[in-house]
Amino acid sequence: MKTETKAVHAGDRKRNPETPHAFVPSSMPIYTATTYLYEDTAKLDRVLGREEPGFCYGRYDNPTRTGLEELLTELESGHSAQVCSSGMMAIHVALLAALTDRPKSVLAANALYGATTTLLTQVLEPMGVSVNFVDICDLAAVQHKIEESKPGCIVMETMSNPLLRVGDLDCIAELAEEAGAALLVDNTFATPLLVRPLEHGANFSVHSLTKFLAGHGDVLGGVVVTDEAHSNVVRTLSRTLGPVLGPFESYLTMRGIKTFALRVERQCQNACRIATWLQSHPRVARVHYLADPNHPDAAVIHRLLPEGLYGALVPFEIKDATKEDVFRFMDKLKVVVCGTSLGDVHSMLLYPAIASHRDIAPKQRQRMGISDGLVRLCAGIEAVEDIIADLDQALS
Repeated sequence: MKTETKAVHAGDRKRNPETPHAFVPSSMPIYTATTYLYEDTAKLDRVLGREEPGFCYGRYDNPTRTGLEELLTELESGHSAQVCSSGMMAIHVALLAALTDRPKSVLAANALYGATTTLLTQVLEPMGVSVNFVDICDLAAVQHKIEESKPGCIVMETMSNPLLRVGDLDCIAELAEEAGAALLVDNTFATPLLVRPLEHGANFSVHSLTKFLAGHGDVLGGVVVTDEAHSNVVRTLSRTLGPVLGPFESYLTMRGIKTFALRVERQCQNACRIATWLQSHPRVARVHYLADPNHPDAAVIHRLLPEGLYGALVPFEIKDATKEDVFRFMDKLKVVVCGTSLGDVHSMLLYPAIASHRDIAPKQRQRMGISDGLVRLCAGIEAVEDIIADLDQALS
């Protein structure tokens, strides 16, 4: 079954086996109860002991949340999923699960979302976890760093934030497996429509549900989709730490996912048109886009991504722009929304230096290739002519 069909049907229309003749709702209802009761205490005992399927307590399970987790498991070709209160919580849970019975050492891509880098260096490292960074697009360097640092977990993004570098996912998965390390991939930018990391050998695929999957700017959430080997430890961590997503957010995310394939296809089309237009604009110094035949990772991109679907992100650099120049450009935008997210139905523009990578030191940002003139545009589903006209008037 294709991703587009799974997005519409998976996780819905549950029939209660104890009332087989009851009606079946066409979409997943919102279950707000924190506690679930049974006429037979022995059955409650079995449910609490996970010997029998069922719901007992909101920190453990919730029918609405479970429907969403089944949907996300199907979309990512995983064994199970755990939805969390945010994307960062999902990354944290995945890291804890990966390191539970492995060396407390992480090898991470040197180009990551700023908060992920902060989590590694300011939270895990002071707690005794060794953290090393590597150019994830240099396989020889990755192999050398694996041999040198002997990591318990390797962390990368399908497409790096914000410059859209693409590592050789399946080759890195092989290196991780040979070294006994878990591979954790943040798949937020790609979505399961473009890439499904577990199909390439990853152990964890993590998303910020806030972005493309929920897609309407009204949900804060995350998910860890995992393989069979890590399923139980993720579930145990969730039951213990309680990072769970609420039933209302679970419902909204599930509803949003039903149209995510249509939205992402349109966003990919718009992004391609915008990138082509920006490349010829006199005020634009450089455009970062995956369909560019001169992209440094072009061979990997064309092997991993479906033809014609290159994502909705179009980072670009305004020529010779200072921070004040970028602010003036952003303040002139009327259709494109300036905010600290992406993946919504409306086009959104973010300035990494004050948002996604604000906590990264300026010199480190420069080393990462994040210049003062770099902005990150995420195409929405509007008429592309209106997006381009808005960018044009703001750049002029």
